Amino acid sequence: MRIIFSFFLILSVSAVFSQEADLIQESSEVKVDSLYREDQFYFGFTYNTLQQNPDGVSQDKFSAGLSAGFLRDMPINKDRTHAIAAGLGFTYNNFIQNLAITGTGEMPVYSVIDGKTVFNKNKFTQLSVDVPIEFRWRTSTYESYKFWRIYGGVKFSYLLNNKSQFSDEQSKVEITNNKDFNRFLYGIYLSAGFNTVNVHVYYGLNPIFKTAEIDGEKINMKALNIGIIFYVL
Repeated sequence: MRIIFSFFLILSVSAVFSQEADLIQESSEVKVDSLYREDQFYFGFTYNTLQQNPDGVSQDKFSAGLSAGFLRDMPINKDRTHAIAAGLGFTYNNFIQNLAITGTGEMPVYSVIDGKTVFNKNKFTQLSVDVPIEFRWRTSTYESYKFWRIYGGVKFSYLLNNKSQFSDEQSKVEITNNKDFNRFLYGIYLSAGFNTVNVHVYYGLNPIFKTAEIDGEKINMKALNIGIIFYVL
């Protein structure tokens, strides 16, 4: 009788430990899966071009842009290969071209620099705070950080600072926080690639300038930025 009782006791204890081990393993697996997210920080470098330029406006030097920020990854399917992300970031854009901005901050004057005019510098820069919202598709798993991705979305920007500079042999004009620049900017973008380095394209949907004109014609220039973007956890 004692032998039978001991046998059942051993079986019961073994079953309890086995169940606890299974629960621990399942809990561990669920925990890993529930915390699995991707691409929280981003850093970008772009070549900036201007679209829908007034007659005669062109770019003949490299114009660069820098961006960085944080995105909250929110998977929306069981495999966590689809997600929505929203975040906060900053962008600095530099545009070197031949649209001269002179006059004063209260009354800026816009003109196209012709090919015969000699000048040392002509550009405008923008610093903005950004709110990107994007849909994400990827082939990632929690075991591997190397995967294909396609991220696309919309970016809303608020201009924190803008500055234009024009200088020639006779004068130097610098205007900060020109009221004619559009404070609120928005556009669409697409990022795609494999592993760390990805191609990035952004197109502004509204004009850079809000009220600027040349000879009574409104300046409707928009930004097209093409470059690379890096995503890290």
